[in-house]
Amino acid sequence: MLGEIEFDEWQCVAELLDNAFDDFTEIQRSGEPWAGGFRASVTLPSSAARSDDAQVVIADTGRGMSYETLERAVSAGWSSNNRFDKLGLFGMGFNVSTARLGRRTRVLTTRVGDDEWIGVEIDLDRIQDDFEAVDIREPKNDPNEHGTRIEISRLYAPRRDWLRRNESNLSQTLGRVYSWLLDNRPFELWVQGKRVKPRRHCRWSDERLVTFGTGAKAEKIPAYIPIDEKLDDAEACQDCGNWQHPGHGVCTQCGGGVLVARARRIHGWLGVQRHLHKREFGIDFLRNGRKILQWDQSLFQWKNPDNPLAALDVEYPVELAHQGGRLIGEIHLDHVPVTYQKDAFEYGDRSWRGAVQLLRGEGPLLPDKARKAGYEQNDSPLAQLVRGYRRNDAGLRYLTPGDGKRPIHEETRKWAERFHRGDEEYQSDDIWWDAVIRHESENKQGKVDAAKANTPATADEDAVRDALGAGPRKPVASEPAAPQPVSAPAAPRPETAQERIARYTSDSESVPRLSKDFGLPSMGAFLSVDTRRLKNGSLRDDHGQETPVLLVQRGGREVTAFLDPRHQSLAVHGIDESELLLGEIATVLRVKADSKLTLSSLVAALRVECLPDSIVRVEAVTAEARELMADIRERMAAKVGQDPGRAFQLLDPDEVTAIENEMIASGRVSGTNSLGETADFIPHAPALFVVKLLESWPEAFMDGHVFTGPYTTVSSPSARRLSLARTAGYLTDVATLTGFSGGAASPDQLQRTRLSTRLLADELVEER
Repeated sequence: MLGEIEFDEWQCVAELLDNAFDDFTEIQRSGEPWAGGFRASVTLPSSAARSDDAQVVIADTGRGMSYETLERAVSAGWSSNNRFDKLGLFGMGFNVSTARLGRRTRVLTTRVGDDEWIGVEIDLDRIQDDFEAVDIREPKNDPNEHGTRIEISRLYAPRRDWLRRNESNLSQTLGRVYSWLLDNRPFELWVQGKRVKPRRHCRWSDERLVTFGTGAKAEKIPAYIPIDEKLDDAEACQDCGNWQHPGHGVCTQCGGGVLVARARRIHGWLGVQRHLHKREFGIDFLRNGRKILQWDQSLFQWKNPDNPLAALDVEYPVELAHQGGRLIGEIHLDHVPVTYQKDAFEYGDRSWRGAVQLLRGEGPLLPDKARKAGYEQNDSPLAQLVRGYRRNDAGLRYLTPGDGKRPIHEETRKWAERFHRGDEEYQSDDIWWDAVIRHESENKQGKVDAAKANTPATADEDAVRDALGAGPRKPVASEPAAPQPVSAPAAPRPETAQERIARYTSDSESVPRLSKDFGLPSMGAFLSVDTRRLKNGSLRDDHGQETPVLLVQRGGREVTAFLDPRHQSLAVHGIDESELLLGEIATVLRVKADSKLTLSSLVAALRVECLPDSIVRVEAVTAEARELMADIRERMAAKVGQDPGRAFQLLDPDEVTAIENEMIASGRVSGTNSLGETADFIPHAPALFVVKLLESWPEAFMDGHVFTGPYTTVSSPSARRLSLARTAGYLTDVATLTGFSGGAASPDQLQRTRLSTRLLADELVEER
């Protein structure tokens, strides 16, 4: 019957490991010297073993047990663990986990100084109504041996097959569940003879921060916020686990009289991951060092307590949510009860609600939403992080690595994989930080170059004189210069190929987005490419010809690729540098692998495999456009708050109906009778109405209010029209796709919309 209780295979193993780690923790707390270390191991059934011989073995180097303790430990319903200090929280844990895996269990245990191993065999096929099990005694080679060994055999076929197939999966899962214990205590865990590595968080270091707001309202928001809140001591019932204020004498829940005064503490940290991830973000919650919840995102949600019918509002991530999130944390709640499977806390318990209140506060996380809902600004630790890091724009403002033009999310995820593999170079956040600083430098230089390109080096004085009616300047006669003796310069020494490559290397900078392994699994060949962009001069091949891309073999598969951004193919014709780079790489790989693929097929396959972010997909482009439109609607609504009627009168009847339907469907409002009295309708307006609003009322949104483009700050009507048309053109492309519901957009349309989305995002005023 116990074996019918739902436990996954890894949970069964973890339940038995919990007891080992409990024993290790007690030894550490006692302060007694301990020979042999703290080692727990898991041996899985071999794929070569016959089904009848397959077994799972969990062993530890703990203190071992006496005969009396062993007898109680294997009895259903008994536990030596109290419900507050230990991982082994439930007395049935041993029986459930072993009966779930197989029909025969042998437990052997010994202590330092014992002359034999003692144990018990529980055979579910032989045990009688008296529930008596067979005692075991085995000789012991070394009196200093100590620990416990659990052998489970006659495994159920589904569980046996899972354990045979999933050695790596089990090891990774246990590495996550016990990561804090394995990282912070001298405990070792081994699976199939391989040491389990703790899965650490790839977070920004303690000193990184961003600035939110300006002037007197500016606040420094660190990327790592420590949490340590000591709560008032309380009495805990040893019978039912209830916590209560001291002084009642008996448990107010079960009437029990075994009450113990205990300390309560919420501690850990909240922070920012160095990379975005679609699944792996959120908060880990731990009890006694074991993770109960992993990547939990429930604290990113808010529901208005005053409106029972309100929808659950996801407050993070909202900016480009399809890319994922990066807010993370690790919070210890040793005093909060958990479910018997240890995969959730008791969410109805007051202690859980108190922890939520401390970490995320009562109201919405974002200031505008809090104000609209009638709350003061939320200054909880999580709200601070959401304010500071909710957007993923490249640069220092949001602490996001970039390549001078846009974020490099795909690349930073690969850096994180190297962090988790243990590569020394990627353990600190220096590589991520350098990419942030480099992006800032390249981005500013790009703006300077653009300004120089649009500004003449010298004033056209003749044009000014002509405009003033003064006529052109008269030539000024000058004395002829005396001839100067000319000496023939010495012929320069020709530059060697090695010197030329060294010069290119020293006068270039890395391009993280294009520095990676390029290849196809089906070909069995790849190149490890370090891509660098030339800062000055032109790029020339071995024959002295100008080239936009130059590949230089460094040895083996190592290659350096140089790019010349001033080459006319890139600077004038607008070809994407990745296209030319892939062409060069494909040529080399085709020879290395002796491939029969055409170059065009190979280039296309390499783009899909190695540069997936550059592929135009309707889902990704549409999601990016919709989220940008949502951001623009919110910003524009904030700018018309003083005169919402002016914006409302621009609506036609169909647009009013669409807004009403959207507002009601979203669950944000219960009625629309007051529509137009505030600007709350704008976030729900059709996308193309936003274009109409901009074109009809540009002075409210241009000049740095929402968009950076000038309008009232220029006096020329034609210049105003040009500035507005540029912004409105980008906005129209984005609005057309987000409001488009029939058929599929063509690749050209998607490419145009993607470019417009990125250009429009650059037009937005940077939030402070």
